Amino acid sequence: MLPTLELETGRPSTASVIWLHGLGADGHDFEPIVPELDLPDALAVRFVFPHAPTQPVTINGGAVMRAWYDVYALEGVRREDAAGIRASQASVEELIAREKARGIPAARLVLAGFSQGGAIALHTGLRHPERLPGIMALSTYLPLASSLAAEASAANRGVPIFMAHGLYDPLIPIERAQMSRKLLESAGYRVEWHEYPMEHSVCAEEIADVSAWLQRALKG
Repeated sequence: MLPTLELETGRPSTASVIWLHGLGADGHDFEPIVPELDLPDALAVRFVFPHAPTQPVTINGGAVMRAWYDVYALEGVRREDAAGIRASQASVEELIAREKARGIPAARLVLAGFSQGGAIALHTGLRHPERLPGIMALSTYLPLASSLAAEASAANRGVPIFMAHGLYDPLIPIERAQMSRKLLESAGYRVEWHEYPMEHSVCAEEIADVSAWLQRALKG
């Protein structure tokens, strides 16, 4: 099982958020955001920040770093690392199973992620067999989009999806994220979409919007 960092906003936890970092980062990347979310005391959430495994990344000259899957190129025809994406999906499913074993039902378990992590959150959440309260996808896109129709879970057809992106993102252009949004909406998914005047990052306004969405998703 993936190593993780955990933070709890209260005990006992009544909900969990599994939050996946981006390429080259680790589970500590979004740790500082938890207090900034300023969640109400009554909402006791366990934040689980996994560390992705290390592997060579083609786009970075084969340098070894934490990655959820390989990236072959940013330009031209995109060839996706389907095997890597599905391996990360299996690792996240293990984390979901552990949260359920610790008393958090799927209905109280949000999948979240930034960049590569957001791609895995979308990929896994839309295929998970039990209904989740929400999927949060920041500065990212829908991977293996062509397989979604055949693999999507009926239980999560109506899952609330929070997507946010920087207008000036040089790594994942906002047009690519907008294409993913349109694909999801055309398939019947509910997407709450936000844009911010930033690059491939997170801003204060976005954190406030994430907090509000997360509280709505977990209000039950």
